[in-house]
Amino acid sequence: MSIGDLSRINTNVQSMKALGQLNKTNSELGIRQLRLATGSRLNRAEDDSAGYSIANKLKAKTRGQAQALSNIGDAKGMLTVGEGALNSTMDILQTMKEKAIQASNDTMGDEERTAIKGQIDALTAEIGDTLAGAEFNGKSLFGGTDALSDGTSTGASLSFQVGASSSDTFGVEIGALSTTALGTDAAGTADLDLTGITVTDSTTAGTAIDTIDQAIKNVNKAVSGLGDSQARLSIKQDNLDTSMTNYEAARSRIEDTDFAKEQMEIVKLQILQQTGIGSLAQANSGPQSVLSLIG
Repeated sequence: MSIGDLSRINTNVQSMKALGQLNKTNSELGIRQLRLATGSRLNRAEDDSAGYSIANKLKAKTRGQAQALSNIGDAKGMLTVGEGALNSTMDILQTMKEKAIQASNDTMGDEERTAIKGQIDALTAEIGDTLAGAEFNGKSLFGGTDALSDGTSTGASLSFQVGASSSDTFGVEIGALSTTALGTDAAGTADLDLTGITVTDSTTAGTAIDTIDQAIKNVNKAVSGLGDSQARLSIKQDNLDTSMTNYEAARSRIEDTDFAKEQMEIVKLQILQQTGIGSLAQANSGPQSVLSLIG
């Protein structure tokens, strides 16, 4: 490579080459300092176009997963509301069973059985309020406000977004429950109707006990179903958390600054910067030797 002719001063090739190298050193030093300042190795697409693209895809993935984690938390909260309503219903049903057992004993007279009937009716109404009031963000879980034209209700068909892809969904079906349709009867056919309970004598009181027992079984089954769904959501939550960590680690290896390496490069570039300035100064003073040829 030609280094120029020192006897010609209009074009100082040595100075131009030294300046060019110094500019490259300064530019590289600026890039390294920016990486230290931002903590990111990729501040522009030109730093590593392929890595920049991959890092952005991984970042989009992890941000989507972070929102999915939040979704799972909301979903578990929603199901917990339903579980709480069912647990309250279970407590009421157990009290109703106590009252029905009390009424089935022939030591009770008509007046006492009428009083027990009033208590059972009040408890039945409370079950209706409890189930109808089981809502999350305006959505009825047991069909309290979704009455159909035939007087029945629909439960909730829920779909939760539990991942970063459109296919990462989890569905939960919650059956309709109300005082007139608390699941099916022992034969598995009719709407189990608590509003029709009577305790006028030991026979009807015995029937009431059977009805309440079946209602307790149905509520237990519903609670178990919600519990299973919550357990699955917890597993998905743990898996998603692990996946997020792995994706973040992969993105970090591509995008994040290696501070030890960058500091080492900066020290080297600072030395090159100083020697480049010295070389440029020498190259600029070189043409002055021409003066010795004059006079």
